[in-house]
Amino acid sequence: METLLTTLTASLTELREPNKVIAKAGNQPVAILNRNEAIGYFVPKSAVTEIMAVEASNQQVTEFLQNKLPKIEHVLDYLKDK
Repeated sequence: METLLTTLTASLTELREPNKVIAKAGNQPVAILNRNEAIGYFVPKSAVTEIMAVEASNQQVTEFLQNKLPKIEHVLDYLKDK
């Protein structure tokens, strides 16, 4: 069984009337289903406008990588042979 990334769903048939899907969605993404299988996600503009992008400095990126890299070292070791 597939895990959906949202609790709201709509069928391709419902997508013929996008205004109803938008009204149903509010500010949340909607999984679009075809024969009960997710084929994509419909994300209303209102959901995206709430996301605030913040530019990271080189120092912030470096600190992030230094903190996270040891945690994925086993993955990098595995990928060396591939």
